[in-house]
Amino acid sequence: MNEVLLTAIGVGTATVFGAFLGFVFKNISHKFSDVVLSFAAGVMLSASIFGLILPSLEYGGKFGIITTIAGIFAGAVCLNVIDKLVPHLHRLTGTNTESMKSSQANKVLLFVIAIAIHNLPEGIAAGIGFGSGDISQALIIAGGIALQNIPEGMVIIGPMLSVGIKPSRTFLLASITGIIEVVGTLIGYFAVSISTAILPFALSFAGGTMLYIISDEMIPETHAHGSERAATYALLVGFCFMLVMDTIFG
Repeated sequence: MNEVLLTAIGVGTATVFGAFLGFVFKNISHKFSDVVLSFAAGVMLSASIFGLILPSLEYGGKFGIITTIAGIFAGAVCLNVIDKLVPHLHRLTGTNTESMKSSQANKVLLFVIAIAIHNLPEGIAAGIGFGSGDISQALIIAGGIALQNIPEGMVIIGPMLSVGIKPSRTFLLASITGIIEVVGTLIGYFAVSISTAILPFALSFAGGTMLYIISDEMIPETHAHGSERAATYALLVGFCFMLVMDTIFG
């Protein structure tokens, strides 16, 4: 339980750390941001496949493939529904800082709320990883999600400051999005702890949510500013980095 709690705090703190970097480096180039986010996408892609989907097949028994496929699509559909209600990164960050200045503050706050809502299933995915009992693999999954949270935390600072929200309140709102992820991690952990029977489905559900985030949000965002080639190689580096980590610590 101590590992889960510390991991939950670590995943949430990654967003806060990203927000801090957003204050320090206010003029980070799109290319740098895209490369970092693509690296995180590669890490998450590897973690979702080797840490969630393949274990789901192993724990699923005779009908494991059916359970795993159902879970993947259930996770994707769940985030798709959330996306319809509250659009996320690539729908709102496609505008530049100048256009954001002419936007109302409530639109920016909607953007922050969207990130907070999307952080919940990401946190749940991190918590579910511990349900398999493979602590090292769970930590790798959580690490991948935490890496993705850093550039996300950086992204939300500029728009809030640009519409006149006080720096102290900006940092507080960014921190809340990280706290949501802590809650999600604990929810995911306790859900699979209560009933191990749902573990195969829960693992693939978490994997489906991560695949959805990678395909629907992270890749489009990193390919929207003319850095497609660098972003593609950064994704491959992130994927291979996780392969190495899984080989060493898995």
